[in-house]
Amino acid sequence: MKTNSILAYLVVSAIALLFSSCESKQEEAREEVIEQKADNLDASADQLRKDGEKVADMKEANADAVRKSSEKAGDAVEDSADATRNAVEKKADQIEDKADAVREAK
Repeated sequence: MKTNSILAYLVVSAIALLFSSCESKQEEAREEVIEQKADNLDASADQLRKDGEKVADMKEANADAVRKSSEKAGDAVEDSADATRNAVEKKADQIEDKADAVREAK
């Protein structure tokens, strides 16, 4: 008799667990929207990095041309390229942190 009550308890527990772990369609849709928002933020960060790298590369190319006439001016342009890279990287990291926060808010 004791075995039957333990078995019944296990079956009821398993059924309760199955029902409680099922997500509603609304919850699945909400999570999909959140994931899409986070993916869009990640894509924005990637595009920002790509665009920032192009700008910094152009500045470096310009630095080489400027350096031919003035070493100091060329160094200043190259420093500007480095500052651009750093600023873009920082902003992209902030966007990715926001994407992570959106995902964790599920």
